Amino acid sequence: MDALVFGRRVRHHRRRAGLTLAELGEQVGRTAPFLSQVENGKREPRLSDISAMAKALSTSVADLMSEDLPSRRAELEVAFERAQETYTYRSLALDPLRVGAGVTDEVLEHLVGLFEGLTRASTPLTATGSELHAANGAVTRRLRSANGYLPEVERAARFALSACDYPGGGPLTTRHITDIAASLGFRVRLVDDLPQATRAVTDRRNGVIYTAQRNELRTRQARKAILQTLASVALDHGRPASTAEILNQRLETAYFASAVVIPEAAAVAFLTDAVRERDLSIEDLREHFYVSYEMAAQRFTNLATHHFDIPTHFVRNDTSGRIWKAYQNDDAPLPAEAEGGSEAHTLCRRWGAVSAFSSADRFDIHYQFTDTPAGSYWCATHISPDLSDHALTVGVKFEHARLFRGRRTSRQEVSTCPDVACCRRTKPDLEAKWAGAVRTEPRLQERLLGLLAPGIAGAPHAGEVIEFAERHENDPSNLVTTE
Repeated sequence: MDALVFGRRVRHHRRRAGLTLAELGEQVGRTAPFLSQVENGKREPRLSDISAMAKALSTSVADLMSEDLPSRRAELEVAFERAQETYTYRSLALDPLRVGAGVTDEVLEHLVGLFEGLTRASTPLTATGSELHAANGAVTRRLRSANGYLPEVERAARFALSACDYPGGGPLTTRHITDIAASLGFRVRLVDDLPQATRAVTDRRNGVIYTAQRNELRTRQARKAILQTLASVALDHGRPASTAEILNQRLETAYFASAVVIPEAAAVAFLTDAVRERDLSIEDLREHFYVSYEMAAQRFTNLATHHFDIPTHFVRNDTSGRIWKAYQNDDAPLPAEAEGGSEAHTLCRRWGAVSAFSSADRFDIHYQFTDTPAGSYWCATHISPDLSDHALTVGVKFEHARLFRGRRTSRQEVSTCPDVACCRRTKPDLEAKWAGAVRTEPRLQERLLGLLAPGIAGAPHAGEVIEFAERHENDPSNLVTTE
């Protein structure tokens, strides 16, 4: 029995019968305070009490114990009563409000409506598995249909660069980034107490972006964190209202950061020389602009098709072959779901992105040709110690391999995936020998936490971030120095 609903049904029938609490109490042998607690859902009566009340109120036990609330007023009272019991309401530190007869239905409607709005505003966006897959697939299709190139973000990056004295080639310095921030109304400060699960905190009230000290965050990572934060301002991102918006904004902020530190004009000039010499190399692009290998690889995919008519693919995967990030417009047969996304799927073990982990020179660039049902592909794989042994791969169709360093590699594999005979099964005699004799115990906790999480990703409590901003508001120390 729902005590709150039951109490409201008793009150409804008592008032309809024209009885006071004391008068009903006389008929059922209970005190008025006891019946008041029953009507407010604070006490659960015995079955004998329920039978006596039903008789006194000229109704049935089944009617009193119905799960339906008797009126709109009762629905509002119950909704507000339950609202006051929630964590969100209690976090407001308000005294409990008793809804008496003097509170009109109109006022109660407003109170319940305001609380529902507060709940929506304070609850992280959630998504079902199907919604997340659909949103991720839509982002994948958007990037693929644009051949990896987003002109509106490129324009925003060029405009941002016009605010600093970047000479047009080579690495972007901290001074350039602070000038870009200043043009958008922000200054940058380095702190050693950034809330966990954050790469940066933006104080829009005072125009400050906080990021970690360099002993906590490497210079290249710090630049990326600052620029992705500035991207939300430069691209006029509002608060996302859906999972699709979250993923699209994530795509655009990452793209903006790479387009600023590897500017389009300078990168195209650099890559044009490499194409002419047939010596394209992601590591050269990385060193020239002083960025991470991952950023250089993804930036290459942004520009390769648009400027050089080279379809390509990019994959980041772990040692098991599980895909963390992927992009392709060269028809590379990456595993994917119906919506289009490849993330969380597992690569064929014959691909260079996986076989590189067993290579004798695993921390050198692993070049490889792979014959597939979709054609022959060449790839270059770099295993990054900075990413907990993740592999970063850029690949192209066979006919475009002639433009890349490493094209003379003798490594060649054959992949027939998704045919299970390719790499998912072992020899028939071994399968027969071990059938039913081996069992795995997968690591489930991290996956379960991800599925149970109330939002897309973990985030610090809002109060922690506010206290952080308050603590640093008047602290003039830790200003970013120029280089």
